[in-house]
Amino acid sequence: MQDLFSKFMENAVRFEQDSRTIRVKYKLCVDKMDGIELHTVMEAMDVAGILDYSLAKAADLIIKHAITPAVSYGSPAMFAEDVNQGSKGISETVLKILPSQDCKIVDVDGDAIYARVIQVIKFIFKHICFENGSWIRSFGRLTWPRISDIIISKFLSKVVPEDASKLVDFQKIVKCTSEFEFSLKEMMFISASDGKDYRLSSFSENVEVHFAFRKKTEILGKARNSLLQCDFSLPQDYTSKGPLLKNDGMAINSSNQVVDLIFSSERCVVSKAASQLMELVHQTLQDVCLSSARVALEFYHAVRDAILLYEAVIPVKLERQLDGINQVAILMYNDCLFLSQEILGLAFEYRTDFPDSIKEHAVFADMAPRFHLMAEEILQRQIRIVIFNLREAIDGADGFQNTHQMQQFESAKFSIDQAVFILEKVHIIWEPLLRPSTYKRSMCMVLESVFSRITKDILLLDDLAAEETLQLQRLIHMMLDNLSSLLKSLISAFDSNAKSEEDTSRPIDDLIPSLRKIRKLGELLDMPLKSITSAWESGELMSCGFTILELKDFIRAIFADSTLRKECIWRIENKGGMTTQQSKAMEQYSTQQVHLGVSMLIKLPILEQVDTNCHDLNRWLKKTLPTSQHFSWP
Repeated sequence: MQDLFSKFMENAVRFEQDSRTIRVKYKLCVDKMDGIELHTVMEAMDVAGILDYSLAKAADLIIKHAITPAVSYGSPAMFAEDVNQGSKGISETVLKILPSQDCKIVDVDGDAIYARVIQVIKFIFKHICFENGSWIRSFGRLTWPRISDIIISKFLSKVVPEDASKLVDFQKIVKCTSEFEFSLKEMMFISASDGKDYRLSSFSENVEVHFAFRKKTEILGKARNSLLQCDFSLPQDYTSKGPLLKNDGMAINSSNQVVDLIFSSERCVVSKAASQLMELVHQTLQDVCLSSARVALEFYHAVRDAILLYEAVIPVKLERQLDGINQVAILMYNDCLFLSQEILGLAFEYRTDFPDSIKEHAVFADMAPRFHLMAEEILQRQIRIVIFNLREAIDGADGFQNTHQMQQFESAKFSIDQAVFILEKVHIIWEPLLRPSTYKRSMCMVLESVFSRITKDILLLDDLAAEETLQLQRLIHMMLDNLSSLLKSLISAFDSNAKSEEDTSRPIDDLIPSLRKIRKLGELLDMPLKSITSAWESGELMSCGFTILELKDFIRAIFADSTLRKECIWRIENKGGMTTQQSKAMEQYSTQQVHLGVSMLIKLPILEQVDTNCHDLNRWLKKTLPTSQHFSWP
């Protein structure tokens, strides 16, 4: 019986290759059985329960020769129906498959493609299934899985947007796909209750999610690759003959690594990694403004994750470089400063154009402080490393003792040369890369540590020979001469950054108190005792930072015990009515303030500071107390 009905259906539905026509006959003839109505055959197959089996070949024929050409993206087929009316009614119907007149047709919105498919299915519904819901449902079960696969592979998958700006246009396809399936449901071609039949809507609606996930992965991949591949080198065409300021009349460097700081009047040089990262962030946020709510949300999270990748990747990658004095650490400091300011500006720049559902939830400002803090930690770490290296260099001078001996003088000179070399290296690296205000502040802290240490060591010396004072003076003058270009660079930084936030109006000696003191110390080393006393009485030495105890010890170390020395020391002690006890209290207070200020500025570990103070105190006690009272400070 199945074979017989299959033959009837083969006779009823035929495809003519020459004319590219699907022909449906209503009067059938099989095995000498003539004049059998197609409607009668359909009823019989339905009663026998073999409708699906018998319609299989007809379904294959229609899918192959009608549905597939209808869905062809780019050069679709057109259809024309024709009904042959005989004396006894309709004898046959014809669906002609016509080639498109324009081979360049592109159905981006899907309306035309779906209209052609609907036209074919209506032809089946009317002329093969005779508008019977049960029969068309059976035909749909046979053909819909294959038809939906064809539509997805030949149309929907080809119009998935590659760019977020085109996702809005894809929403039209999502809408017409849903309307297409609704039309099929009305014809009962697909089930109204079986969610599996809504494959096209499921695919088109999930395209957004899949697109967003793929783009998010792509964004994070680009960010990670950029961060890992960056060698933190300066741009080849980068030159800096002065501070990087906005609108300063200088030629703007063409490199995209020279960036504006949006909340500052200054510019800075950043790594290619930071520059490319923010370029990617801005591109993605522009896509957020053009995307649907779901895609925009994924892109927003991609931006946050990409920015935080810098914090996760770069410190680990550059850990070894951060332990030395080099441009990598300074570029990384600039990166973090640049990122912190850019992050703060993102919401102001893009929030108004975000989709409404994202506006209230999109937050970037919470990430800015962590990058600002990272920047300060990197800079303070560099300052500590520089100061540590300088201390090691000065330690080699052995407290500048016995410099009248050639070997000791050469050792002290070598230590000074080492310190100058370190400072010049820092100068060469820092000045072109750091903002003028930051360069000034950081270099002043470093120089203060050097000058105060050398001054302190010299002032702790006792019983200085005349030749020794001249050699010490020579070392001081040599050091200051060698650092003249560095000091000039600081003055330039002050002048160029006159409107900066802090300390710009103050002279350099105020920002490096020990500079005035060490200069004056160089003068005191060959100054007569009466001149030294007069300088104290005039207040000149006190303004340079000298204390009464320091000055008395200095006089005792240089000048032999005499009536004049006692008189001068008495005059120093009684200048302005200040007693020795008061002077000691003042000195102790001043020393505490200096140590506290330096410790706060450069964040030195407390134990390191205590160790330094105890070391100095031991040396002073050994010099001051009688030998019998010497002891070691715990």
